[in-house]
Amino acid sequence: MARSIAAIVAVTLVASCGALPRSGPSKREIYAGSVLRDGDAFVVSVNPRVTAATSVTPALGFSEAFRNAAEIGADTIRPGDTLGLIIYENVEDGLLANAGTSASLIDEVQVDSSGMIFIPYAGRIRAADNTPEALRQIITQRLDEQTPDPQVLIRRLAGDGATVSVVGGTGAQGVYPIERPTRTLTAMIAAAGGVAIKPDIALVTVVRGGRSETAYLADLYKNPMLDIALRDGDTIFVEEDTRSFTILGATGAQNRLEFQTEVISAIEALAQVGGLNANLANPTGVFVFRNEPQEIARAVMGRDDLIGAQRMVYVLDLTEPNGMFDARDFVIRSEDTIYVTEAPIVAWNRSVAALFGSLGQVGSTGRALGVE
Repeated sequence: MARSIAAIVAVTLVASCGALPRSGPSKREIYAGSVLRDGDAFVVSVNPRVTAATSVTPALGFSEAFRNAAEIGADTIRPGDTLGLIIYENVEDGLLANAGTSASLIDEVQVDSSGMIFIPYAGRIRAADNTPEALRQIITQRLDEQTPDPQVLIRRLAGDGATVSVVGGTGAQGVYPIERPTRTLTAMIAAAGGVAIKPDIALVTVVRGGRSETAYLADLYKNPMLDIALRDGDTIFVEEDTRSFTILGATGAQNRLEFQTEVISAIEALAQVGGLNANLANPTGVFVFRNEPQEIARAVMGRDDLIGAQRMVYVLDLTEPNGMFDARDFVIRSEDTIYVTEAPIVAWNRSVAALFGSLGQVGSTGRALGVE
């Protein structure tokens, strides 16, 4: 009777071994979900052509409008500034001077919201966007028509000039003036104490006039064109790259990981969790699950009839002659899921362990009941 019970248990275990605990689907089950087998995902083996078609990195950087903006001087006059003027006239009875004097003081002339000031006998003059020297020449030309050889001195009495706000992951957040040494983006970040996050994954966003543009900090140093000139009222926001991917299955650890560099390959992603588990992993079954944009999906599949984003499953076989090179070159993107299947022998060993463990329990139960 014990042998009969054991046989029944063995048959039941073998028939249901697919229900035994495991880390996820098998390689065979993933292929079963392919479009070719009435599934809803394209299963594609990675090769150099596929790697080239999918190697899309974040398109970050500054537009021409930001890049072509010229540097502004720290002494540029702006709306709201208050100016003081002294005008010397080369006559005893001048237009502006009091009796017995040759100079007149025009104090506290405020630049209005439209950037204009009013000077007697010279009229309304645009002061904003001019330096004090440029404004001096303009006023001199205007007054020269009224009085011979006027001499004009201009100084800023109040007004902080151009400033920018620096916030986020910097050494010292705050409002900083645009001065001669800090007219460009990287110089201003340095003045704010540099970045307080890992430079490789630091993003720099500049908000200007309701427009926001972002670049990687590392790219600012690689490409001087991206080290843009600053403008009054700019906001500089430094933040950490929030892109992430997930690794599951027979690896050293299963986790959701953030990008540690601007670009990361499949090999580097696996290395972050300790690589494949030598006791469990199937190196022929490393899968990358991704929702691929229409354009890339068409390029990968060589089809022009695909509409909208497509579910793609990329297969990396690390045992192939070029498998490690393909994994090294295959670029991981944000929200990817990397899954490493278990080796077939692992499922077999698990079934055998469950089978013999259950048979041992059955034998023990039979002996307890006096059944041999």
